[in-house]
Amino acid sequence: MTAGRKVNTSSQSWCTPPKYINAIKDFWGGEIDLDPCSNEYSMVEAKTEFRLPETDGLMSDWNYPTIYVNPPYGSDRCRKTTIKNWLAKCVFAHEEYNSEIIALIPVATNTSHWKKYIFGAADAICFLSDTRLKFYVNGIENEKGAPMACCLIYWGNEPKRFIRYFQSYGAAIDITSLKPVNKKSRLISLFDVNTIIS
Repeated sequence: MTAGRKVNTSSQSWCTPPKYINAIKDFWGGEIDLDPCSNEYSMVEAKTEFRLPETDGLMSDWNYPTIYVNPPYGSDRCRKTTIKNWLAKCVFAHEEYNSEIIALIPVATNTSHWKKYIFGAADAICFLSDTRLKFYVNGIENEKGAPMACCLIYWGNEPKRFIRYFQSYGAAIDITSLKPVNKKSRLISLFDVNTIIS
């Protein structure tokens, strides 16, 4: 078990609880344009879904207005990827296409991926008040709940609206002050993303 999910040697699919899917859809006016890491049990029902093995979400284009990401939390040994690859892609899509992105991830503020792709790159965070988030595993609610705290990370142009909307779900804070003055100095190029993935 890695951060609440087994690595890719298991066939389990961990899906977002419906209350968060509904909240995110409501925040974006009723629908989500892209779910780049969907699975057969997903309840997100985005307009476009990327799903393995047919489509690798990390290698596909994310030029969509709104994107919801519930990435694999463990490492994918076959593709040699981890959660940091998904977060790098979130930053790239926001900076390259001005996409609005919300990601559901574990709270791990001491990690390199938080320091590189969240602090100084994202716009807001909601630390969820559900202490043991009950993901759906292969379509069935996991009664034990996740063994770690989770949060929603927001890359977008409306952090104040995100905070107002999600403050009922936990501690929502604006982190735009952590961004450098010259945004171009933070831009993650497609080369960087591909280098991280390969």
